[in-house]
Amino acid sequence: MTEKIKVMIVDDSTLVRQVISQMLERDSDIKVIATAPDPIFAREKMEAEWPDVLILDIEMPRMDGLSFLRQLMSEHPTPTIICSHMAEKGSAVMQEALSIGALSVIGKPQVGVRQYLEETAQDFRRAVHAAAKAAPALKALPRAARNRKSAIARAAPLPPAISADHHPKYTADVMLPLARGNLLAPTSERIIAIGTSTGGTQALESVLTRLPANVLGIVVVQHMPENFTGMFTQRLSGQCKIKVREAQDGDRVRPGLALVAPGGKHMLVKRVGSQFCVEVRDGPHVSRHIPSVDVLFRSVACYAGASALGIIMTGMGDDGATGLKEMHDVGARTIAQDEASCVVFGMPKEAIKLGAADEVMPLSKIPDAIVAYSRK
Repeated sequence: MTEKIKVMIVDDSTLVRQVISQMLERDSDIKVIATAPDPIFAREKMEAEWPDVLILDIEMPRMDGLSFLRQLMSEHPTPTIICSHMAEKGSAVMQEALSIGALSVIGKPQVGVRQYLEETAQDFRRAVHAAAKAAPALKALPRAARNRKSAIARAAPLPPAISADHHPKYTADVMLPLARGNLLAPTSERIIAIGTSTGGTQALESVLTRLPANVLGIVVVQHMPENFTGMFTQRLSGQCKIKVREAQDGDRVRPGLALVAPGGKHMLVKRVGSQFCVEVRDGPHVSRHIPSVDVLFRSVACYAGASALGIIMTGMGDDGATGLKEMHDVGARTIAQDEASCVVFGMPKEAIKLGAADEVMPLSKIPDAIVAYSRK
């Protein structure tokens, strides 16, 4: 029998502890081993049996959740899901939790908590399974790396109320047909397209902070909810030599700039003369995501063709695998992150299975590959 995922819930609300416990244990692969009203009690229980995944509130007596998370990540990295009404302010709290090392952040309302938690039961169970898969990457980190600016593997936050599984699995066809043949005149401009999901916030930080200021223009889809990408890119830009910002419709893709698709919108690359720009628009979930990596990669295949580098990194599911194959088939160079360095080897694995990747490499080698491609 497969060993169950051991979960501990730390929340000062008795109701919340009871409801989350009940809904998690409906999954036969999950076992709630303990609950606690605050981090002090939680730590005592952890000494008896350590959880595989921790669900943690923020506002609690004696010690707040973020302080406890910092302590855990420095001493005993443990996959952690933040569940707090403060996360709904979208804001600095979500950013802080992820920067410390939380794998995902799920909001909860201050009223109607029981109904809300019951409605989002599938989200919680998906988050727990994703967090459990990230455990080996967290535990393998050296002690020196366990701080706010470290290489702690963190997942993109799951949407607070709607699981991707609730959406039909449309393909990129609903946003852009796949062009057959080279319909555009050649251009000397080149671009780099990156797609990632679970574990991607930290993977992007690891890659983008190592790039020089004169690298080719980059377009990125990281699965994120609305109202989060602006703060994420602002923080990341402050750490990088290149500029990183949330994409706006009509932005030009230019050297020294990484444009990240805004949460809740698709981003496509277009040609304007010899230059590339982005189109940001509404649309249905594609490959169960919005933004979708498949949509971005399809547009790059259509409008940049062989003048592009495509990179698919850590993430759950298969979004981006088909799009990377389309890029590969029109002559673009393509890279997939290897299994050992992924938090979740889902998206890269599916791309590799399709024959979409020219190369498979560890995360640590991807910045060098981008620099080398930029210098051609």
